[in-house]
Amino acid sequence: MQAINITAYTEDASQIEAVKAFMKSLKIKYEIANVKPYELSAEQQEILNNQLNSDRSLYKDAESVYADLKKKYEL
Repeated sequence: MQAINITAYTEDASQIEAVKAFMKSLKIKYEIANVKPYELSAEQQEILNNQLNSDRSLYKDAESVYADLKKKYEL
């Protein structure tokens, strides 16, 4: 058996369930990993780490910033 990696960018949980059902129908073994679709640079991670000790109302987490950018640029 040879393993391959497939990345699926789903909109909601129903799409994940559909992919799982499809894989089961073909009797293909699979595993689902929750991987973030972005990587932070060391500088970005340091900025986020520094925000941990600040007032939480003053900062945004990376996932919110990512979602805002996707929405802004209609990605």
